Amino acid sequence: VGSEMCIRDRYLIVIVYGIKNCDTVKKARRWFEANSLEFEFHDFRADGLEQKTIELWLKKVPWELLLNKRGQTWRNLEDPRKDKLDQLIAIELMVANPTLIKRPVVSYKNDVMVGFKEQDYVTYFGK
Repeated sequence: VGSEMCIRDRYLIVIVYGIKNCDTVKKARRWFEANSLEFEFHDFRADGLEQKTIELWLKKVPWELLLNKRGQTWRNLEDPRKDKLDQLIAIELMVANPTLIKRPVVSYKNDVMVGFKEQDYVTYFGK
């Protein structure tokens, strides 16, 4: 029962995933703070990121949205699989290079939001 309660409690926590020096992540964090919404920050550069977390996100959002192909990490990535992308390859690349993930990723209850658009947050969180 103890671990089940822990899982249930964690499900009710807003978790903001990203890296602390990302401007978009900073905007999202400031928005939560300004609206007095508690959240937990998970820096996947410092804290790592498990494949199963990415797989859970991909049940809610397409890998094409989650994989950031516009950033410097993507441009600098020398991997022949870049030209043969599918979900499996995208997961492998994101696990090996978490900064390939579009930021922030916000997980709450059974939902996942990618990126920061203030109006989407206002609508979703009712603030």
